[in-house]
Amino acid sequence: MEKSATAGPRVARWMVELGVAVLLLALGTLMIVTNARVGAGWSDDGPQSGYFPLRMGVLLALSSVGIGYQALRMPKEVTFVRWDQLRPVLQVAGPMLAYVALIQLTGMYVASALFVAAFMKVIGKYPAWKSVLTGVISAVVLFWIFEIKFVVPMPKGPLEALFGY
Repeated sequence: MEKSATAGPRVARWMVELGVAVLLLALGTLMIVTNARVGAGWSDDGPQSGYFPLRMGVLLALSSVGIGYQALRMPKEVTFVRWDQLRPVLQVAGPMLAYVALIQLTGMYVASALFVAAFMKVIGKYPAWKSVLTGVISAVVLFWIFEIKFVVPMPKGPLEALFGY
C-alpha cells in the first residue's frame, strides 16, 4: 500500500472501499428482496425464477460485509486518489451521466449530438462551429448505422418523431 507522496486534499482508500461495500450491500439486499417476492424456492418442476439470483444476492451481501470490515481496519492515511488526480475523471464522468439522463428526454441521437458538441467545446476547447458540426455529423452517422443499416431501434425523442421514426 502506497501512502500519499504529497500533502493536500485527498480521498482516503478506506472511505472508497467502505463506499463500495455499502453500494454492494444495497445491491445484494435489493436482489434478495426482489427475488424472494418472485419466488426463490424449489418447486415440483425445479428452481423458481428467483432461486439463483437470490443466492447471488446473499453472496454479494456477505462479500460486502467482508469488504466493509477490511475497509474499517485499513490504515487511514493510505490515499486512494488526490483531488487533483480526480478532477479529470470527474470531467468525463459528469458529462457521461448527463448524457445518459438526456437520452431519456431527447433520444439517443440528439443526446449524442449534444454530448459530442459540448465535450468538444468545453473539454477540447474547439470552436463552436466545429463542435456543433461534429456533433451533428456523429449523430447522423449513428442514426444511419443503427436505424438504417442494422435496423436496430435505439431510444428516440421528439425530433425523430418529426421525421417519422
